[in-house]
Formats: sequence, structure tokens, C-alpha cells
Amino acid sequence: MFTRIARSETAVTPMPGRDWHSYVGPATAPTEHLSMGVSVYEPGAKPAGHVHELEEETVYCISGRGRLVCAEGPAELEPGVAVFIPAGTFHSTESDGPEQLELLCIFTPPVVPGSYEKRSKA
Repeated sequence: MFTRIARSETAVTPMPGRDWHSYVGPATAPTEHLSMGVSVYEPGAKPAGHVHELEEETVYCISGRGRLVCAEGPAELEPGVAVFIPAGTFHSTESDGPEQLELLCIFTPPVVPGSYEKRSKA
């Protein structure tokens, strides 16, 4: 059986510099191994970075322009670009504008939206 989720049906979690739209995860689909959502950044947003201690993340740029930044340097984002972020890697996101930056984000294992923001500040 498929699980179909439209953007209008997603739970939206406001986070620093962006809104997180939860599409697929243990709360919405019969999955144990991944979660997927879309982060929407307003033009000029540059929230503080964070770490996913346990989760690998793959980011795919849907629209807009910006970059992912880590200690080794930036990865420029534009539509059609994917970036893999290993677990335990500190990273931040910058949105250049003029339009919103929309990123499809896939985590394995699943992540609880915003839990990494709390861990990164501790």
C-alpha cells in the first residue's frame, strides 16, 4: 500500500531561518529506516548550524540558490544539485535569494524535526 502525502497535508515545524515540511517518517508512513521532508528558507536566511549525531542526510536543491557550509568549505546549491552530509558533521545553510531556497532532505535513520537544533545548542 502506498502512502501519499501532499504539501497541504504535511506537518509544518518552524525552525530557525526555515520551515520544515514533514512528508515521510515513522509518524506518517510505515517506515523504520528514513524520514524525508522539505526545508523552505526565506531569501537571506543564514541560521546557525547544527549536527545530526546519528543521522546521515542527503539534500537535494529543488529551487533557489545558496550553500551548505561545513569546516571543509561550502557546497554551492542550485536546482538539481545533491549533497551528502555524513552523520556527525556540523553544517549550516545559507539562502542567497531572491527566491526561497527549497531543499528536499532525506535522513537515515529517521530524524525528529528540530531535535538536532536542541542538541547543537547544548
